[in-house]
Amino acid sequence: MTGTDLTQMQQPRFAGIPTFMRVPFSTDPSTFDIALAGVPFDGGVTARPGARFGPREIRNMSTMMRGIHHVTRFNPFDACRVADIGDVPFTDLYHLERAHDDIRRFFEPVFRAGKLALTAGGDHSITYPIFQALAPREPIALVHIDAHTDTWDSFKGSKFTHGAPFRRAVEAGLLDPRRTIQIGIRGAQNSDEGWRYSLDHGMRVVFIEEFDALGAAAVAAEARRIVGDAPVYLSLDVDGLDPVFTPGTGTPEVGGLTTRETQALLRGLDGLNWVGGDVVEVSPPYDPSGNTALVAATLMYEILCLLARRASSEHR
Repeated sequence: MTGTDLTQMQQPRFAGIPTFMRVPFSTDPSTFDIALAGVPFDGGVTARPGARFGPREIRNMSTMMRGIHHVTRFNPFDACRVADIGDVPFTDLYHLERAHDDIRRFFEPVFRAGKLALTAGGDHSITYPIFQALAPREPIALVHIDAHTDTWDSFKGSKFTHGAPFRRAVEAGLLDPRRTIQIGIRGAQNSDEGWRYSLDHGMRVVFIEEFDALGAAAVAAEARRIVGDAPVYLSLDVDGLDPVFTPGTGTPEVGGLTTRETQALLRGLDGLNWVGGDVVEVSPPYDPSGNTALVAATLMYEILCLLARRASSEHR
């Protein structure tokens, strides 16, 4: 396995055509091991829109990313071929389920070719069609970092909003609830439906108070116990972090994770059997500073390291 062409990374950060982390652009799965992709879609939001602008701003802020991880000394770009495959091209943007079909069709050839994908959203509804594109032979495991369980049933006539992707995935036989852990859950609700669904179906729900009591290392160990050696996907909603760190999101909840806690948690998940991941719900209009997108890009880099270590180990 050869590494990534980093010619663009040698240019000034303000120059060149922006791609995620300044990797090459490619739509040919034979040229990459890990795809970085954008899904500029927020048709599934139930409150504040704007996540459609997330991928563009995350790309912009991802120019700040570098190669070598300062803790592990691992360089994901040396270990794997990483490419930006662009954004999902929507043909029916204003019909939620048809837009999800566009997302599914975009990712199907990537997963069919045996590649890994790391995606920038977009609202959290996009994870369900990505699961559909994965088309696993058996339900996959999930590490889910979020303020919300996203296991509600329907909202104002739709079952496919950003509050429902993991319920739909369980129903479709794509997600194993007993190998699912949801971390950072908090915030008063008008209904306990989501919490009840997750708990009643065997998901391990780590409310933020338990996270505080245990710490990042112990929660990471619990996630490893829950997931085991199953194929696992990582889904990170930036509202899992406290809005002090990620104000640019549609459904902020006070009292969340810090950036350092989130990085420590992710680093504790190294070595799992990753099949993909996403970072979602960045809404740049609510954060003129760009800090939310910078946090998202940095966490995408942490996740990229996890995926690349897994992919490179398989080719040794």
